[in-house]
Amino acid sequence: MTERWRVTVDRRVCVGSGLCAGLAPEAFRLDPARRSHAVPGAREASERVREAAEMCPVEAIAIVLADTGEAVFPPGD
Repeated sequence: MTERWRVTVDRRVCVGSGLCAGLAPEAFRLDPARRSHAVPGAREASERVREAAEMCPVEAIAIVLADTGEAVFPPGD
């Protein structure tokens, strides 16, 4: 079975670099103010989505397992 993720963006932290939407347009959108938001719903695990989270300049992106809520990124303690 394929791992499924839920992705969130802390819009209070987002600076609107657009990097996430450029790397993984299937998972992120920019609003008119250029703040990112995750496309709603669970999605299949994706290296592009993980890369977008890892490269976010302000660490505004979180990924959890859809089934359990366990942290994928940033990794849990």
